[in-house]
Order: sequence, then structure tokens, then C-alpha cells
Amino acid sequence: MGTIANRAETLLGATVVATTPVAGGDICTSTRLRLSDGSSALVKTRPHAPDDFFTTEAEGLRWLAETPGAAVPEVLAAEPDCLILSWVDTARPSVDVAERFGRQLAATHRAGAPGFGTVSGRDGYIGTLPLPNRPAPSWPEFFATRRILPYLKLAWDRGNIAPEDAAAVEGVVRRIVDLAGPAEPPARIHGDLWSGNVLWGQDGRGWLVDPAAHGGHRESDLALLALFGLPQLPRVLDAYTEEAPLADGWEERVPLHQLFPLLVHACLFGGGYGARAAEAARSLV
Repeated sequence: MGTIANRAETLLGATVVATTPVAGGDICTSTRLRLSDGSSALVKTRPHAPDDFFTTEAEGLRWLAETPGAAVPEVLAAEPDCLILSWVDTARPSVDVAERFGRQLAATHRAGAPGFGTVSGRDGYIGTLPLPNRPAPSWPEFFATRRILPYLKLAWDRGNIAPEDAAAVEGVVRRIVDLAGPAEPPARIHGDLWSGNVLWGQDGRGWLVDPAAHGGHRESDLALLALFGLPQLPRVLDAYTEEAPLADGWEERVPLHQLFPLLVHACLFGGGYGARAAEAARSLV
């Protein structure tokens, strides 16, 4: 079992009886640990990770777990070299589970945040990229200066977005106040809520993992759920809006909120993501 098991035993004070690789994810190596008491845990490692990479994720998980909303794995250990979480057994989501998750996600968002940004003001990570989190006085300013412009510049510097496509995104930034919709208080959001970061538990709950948690706009989480196709998404959204109605025009604002993850993907993967970001931008102006 090697070093991972030995490290986990030191941190958990429990004997690891077996380890199994967990498929999925291209940033960290994930391993299931079977412990001597019959329970399981998940350990995440990454070679040469920044010292605060895993502790920042743990901080976000604990912050989300403070709410009576969506389920979050328990942080069992968080160190510069690894993160250990309680294990979640998964299953296919039923209609009832999807609707329950929609209501619970609304409760997570409703728990709120002190401002737009992180409570600590410390930067985090989105994938392998740094994520600016210094608070801003309004969501339009936060989204423009902490979410769109940094990744537009990085995509440009890496040659992953064409000049005319970058100009389309810049046009959104210039009109961000008009496009943002009615002002809302800061919501407690996951921040990277694509479908792969929702685990459908055998216990009938949807679990939030791998967050970039901060005070933001709740429509950002919902738009990201739609970007890569969450199973049972219509049921999730129906239950969410019954629990916490959204402001008029929220569906037209989905491309606005999707600009951020599309630009991140342009930075990381190139391909057609710069063009997709521009397509989203052009649909708004």
C-alpha cells in the first residue's frame, strides 16, 4: 500500500487495511482507504502542490458544511501534502434525490456570506490556477475584476482566445452593471459547481465536493450546473426555485455566469473554449 497508507495512518490514527485508486479527476490523485474499523475515507494527493492547496479546499468545505443545506464530506485531515475526507458511496440520482438536492442547495446559498469574496480574503484555486478572492463592494465589480478579467488576460497571454473573441468578452465587462440583473446579497456558493463536483449519495443526498467556495451570486452555481449537464437538472432547478425563487430574467443571464468557467477552460485547455466564451458574451450584448 505504500506511502499514502502510511501517511493516512499517521494523520488519522487508524490502520489502513486496503487502498483502491479512484477514477476521475486530472488534477489530483484520489485513493479510497479502507480502515480497520470498517469505514472508508478518500485521500487526495498532488505532486508539488502549493502549500495551501489542500488546506484552502478544506477551509471551503468546512464553510459550506456550516449550513443546514447540501451535504459536504467531513474533513478528516488537511495538510500541505494531502487532504483526507469521509467517503461517499454513490448511486444514480432519482427524481426525489434531485429535488431534495435542489432544496438543500437553496439552503446553502441562503446561509449567505459577509461579502463578495472569501471571508479571509485569501486567494484560492480553480483547477490548477490561482483564484483571486479579495472582496469587492458589489457582485458586478467582483465578477468583472476577480472572475472575468484575470482569466481573459491569461487566455490571451497563452494564445487561447482570438482578438475578436476577447473583444466580445470585454464588451460584457463594460456593460456588467446593466447585465447583472437585480442586486442580491452575497450567497454562500460552491464556486466550481460543475456536474462532476456533485456526488449522488446512496443515502439520498447530493454531496458537494471540490469547492472554490466564496461569497458570490447564486446564479453562478446554477449556471455552472447547466454548462456540462447535471443529471436531473430540470428537477433540481424546479425544486430550487420553489424553495428560493430567482429574479426575473435569470435564464437570460446564464451565459453571463458561464463566462467564468469557459474562460478558465480556455486558459487550461485551449481548444474551442475561447470561442465558446465569446459566443456566450455575444448572446448578452
